[in-house]
Amino acid sequence: MTRILLIALLPAIVLSACSGHSTAASPEPAAYGAAIVESSGGKQITEVGTPLPQPVVVQVNDDQGAAVTGALVQLTGPNGIYLDPASGLTDPSGQFTSNISLGVTPGRYQIVATTKTKSGKNVDLKLEEIALGYQEVLGSQLNDQYCARCHNQESSPERVSNYDNLEVKPHPFTEGDTLNKMTDADLTAIISHGGPALNKSPLMAPYGYTLSKSEIQSLIAYIRMVSDPPYGAPGIVYAQK
Repeated sequence: MTRILLIALLPAIVLSACSGHSTAASPEPAAYGAAIVESSGGKQITEVGTPLPQPVVVQVNDDQGAAVTGALVQLTGPNGIYLDPASGLTDPSGQFTSNISLGVTPGRYQIVATTKTKSGKNVDLKLEEIALGYQEVLGSQLNDQYCARCHNQESSPERVSNYDNLEVKPHPFTEGDTLNKMTDADLTAIISHGGPALNKSPLMAPYGYTLSKSEIQSLIAYIRMVSDPPYGAPGIVYAQK
């Protein structure tokens, strides 16, 4: 009977643990800064309901730009994210680190890091993270398999980029200033029939016989989600508080 009760309660326990933030009380600040800046962890991409690949790290500085030790940092964000921890004091390097899991709604999640000045004024830093749904995850996988070798400027040990060797440089999929101006039909034509379909570079090969229509749609959904600046057409879901 006890075992049955524990199994019945387990889903509720898991949901409770993943639906907010760590519940420890915020410590009292030992010092105050004048600015808060991102050290690392912004603009990460992960699947819905999973942790970001890297922790978010912010730094509090004084009015001279020097790091402040012992300043209080508090993180807030939309419902469904998990912040571990949600608040704490900066370390000797002036930094505060938190491990963050995004919610189950695909879209962009805005996280706000706040510290207070000595006069009690809030100083905010806004960070944006991206959660991919099923369709965008498939698009990300297709990007890794077929596209990133040319469209990603950065090389890695797992995949050497061919970007620098190309006479005509492909647009990175995050290049919203250019790709946001193209319709889904434009992108479908280029992916399916190659660059010449829209008078673009012939170095862009056709993938219409390699990818199915649904796979091309998934790839476009991924491009729209990672666009910087964000793609503003209807259909993109933004996480709300």
